[in-house]
Amino acid sequence: MHRLDQDQRTHDLDRMRAETFDVVVVGGGVTGAGVALDAATRGLSVALVEQRDFAAGTSSRSSKLFHGGVRYLEQLEFSLVTEALHERNLMLSRLCPHLARPVSFLYPLTHRVWERAYVGAGIGLYDILAAFGANPLPHHRHLSKRSIRALVPSLRDDVHVGGIRYWDAQVDDARHTMSVVRTAAHYGAAVASSVRVVGMRRTGQAGHVDGVDVLDVESGEPFTIGARQVVNATGVWTDHIQDMAGGSTLRVRASKGVHLVIPRDRIRSDTGLIFRTPTSVLFVIPWGSHWLVGTTDTDWNLDLAHPAASATDLDYLLTQANQYLSPALTRDDIVGVYAGLRPLLHGESDSTSKLSREHAVRTVVPGLITVAGGKYTTYRVMAADAVDAVVDALGHGPASCTEQIPLVGAVGWEAVRNRRDELSASSGLPAERVEHLLGRFGAETPILVDLVRNDPTLGAPLPGTDDYLGVEIRFAVSHEGALHLDDVLTRRTRLSIESPDRGVSAAPVAARIMGGVLGWDDATTEAEVESYRTRVAAELDSQWATDDRTADARRLGADDVRTRRSL
Repeated sequence: MHRLDQDQRTHDLDRMRAETFDVVVVGGGVTGAGVALDAATRGLSVALVEQRDFAAGTSSRSSKLFHGGVRYLEQLEFSLVTEALHERNLMLSRLCPHLARPVSFLYPLTHRVWERAYVGAGIGLYDILAAFGANPLPHHRHLSKRSIRALVPSLRDDVHVGGIRYWDAQVDDARHTMSVVRTAAHYGAAVASSVRVVGMRRTGQAGHVDGVDVLDVESGEPFTIGARQVVNATGVWTDHIQDMAGGSTLRVRASKGVHLVIPRDRIRSDTGLIFRTPTSVLFVIPWGSHWLVGTTDTDWNLDLAHPAASATDLDYLLTQANQYLSPALTRDDIVGVYAGLRPLLHGESDSTSKLSREHAVRTVVPGLITVAGGKYTTYRVMAADAVDAVVDALGHGPASCTEQIPLVGAVGWEAVRNRRDELSASSGLPAERVEHLLGRFGAETPILVDLVRNDPTLGAPLPGTDDYLGVEIRFAVSHEGALHLDDVLTRRTRLSIESPDRGVSAAPVAARIMGGVLGWDDATTEAEVESYRTRVAAELDSQWATDDRTADARRLGADDVRTRRSL
């Protein structure tokens, strides 16, 4: 499968300078990556550019679920839920079964009769709608209070009279997005991170957009990419890109969602949990050796690149969780925090939890198409709709085929998994570490095992973690387009949220591995480490601020590594 390395980046930037593409996609989150893959597999020529790292925004900061959205049934969003459940099932069975995993949730009931009937009917409908997509997951189950005591010892006995357990799926969102990008590159897309769009080229009386002016952030070189159509898939940056072309057919509002990362032993449960809150729902999601607790849903109009979690956000989540859990969680239990911005289509309501999660595709001006809104789970549908608009504008092109296109690492992964004992014996890697690699790299695991055979030091865990290996850093640079230390500690691995020191102790070792591949000198290596440490310190400081504006100012005290100045 296609490697994203320095040679590839140089080659694809040369292509971008020289070619006129059928479609230039702006935005390297899951939607933009999906658009690039959809267009490339239809035979169109494609360029994909991202101003920072792939999945640097919302696509690495979600609840990390492929789900239909049980709560949308109460809002009578049946078509949205059915569509999302179909996509969830595709991820589990065909598109990325090595990345997607079943996960169960318990919904505690507080009333014995009417609520069990009401919620049971809703979750029963959820299973029925999922069955339209060949549901590979178990059906829901009604549980007694006694059964729940055994299943979830940490659930307070006085907050439920029983419950209902149902199933969805989870995924490492950043790893999944990276897989979509690499699959698009495999099918011919020219892709490059650290390329920022700074303007639109327009021609003719109608002002047709026929190219984008960009800046290579790594070299500082400006150039123009020729395009027959441009797709704006920038999430919360949608308005910014549209304004460059003088159009605004869609407007997007940013809603901040904050998650806490809690050690697994602090909550005794064999299932995930979902609770009602005054404004939405609260998830407690099993995540390897941790739990994710989230999320908030509040309006955000400050820095879009680095949303900050405040002390108020953290206290809200702890308060909501502690209404149900015992012993209570405290700030000392938090090992990681992340904040993301959901791009919601602008509505009349003041409450972001009521704004539309459905997506829209619009032609802003001739040559510029925007796709916005939607859910992570339905990225592939959003992408197909956007490329349908491109095909209509071009006047040629077949229908979408991405429902049949497995992502990198999916094809043959079960056969590779059946060889796990052999891979362990031949490399010296313990069996559990081979399993870890299989769950992250699928059929590409033998590539990492070969790297360990050639350099056994890469088989050692990084400092401060038992989970992530040095070879994953090496592979991130040679195959996954990582350019900076933050890329590997925050997105290729999740050390920035899963280790108590936020990955600081791993930073020097990871930087040395990266530098060996990228040719960094000592000064560059140390600058990357120092930049990462400064970023972590700024994030921790921001989490003691009581309001968004102060938290934002403290977070922006750390310069962005790609520009050496705050974005």
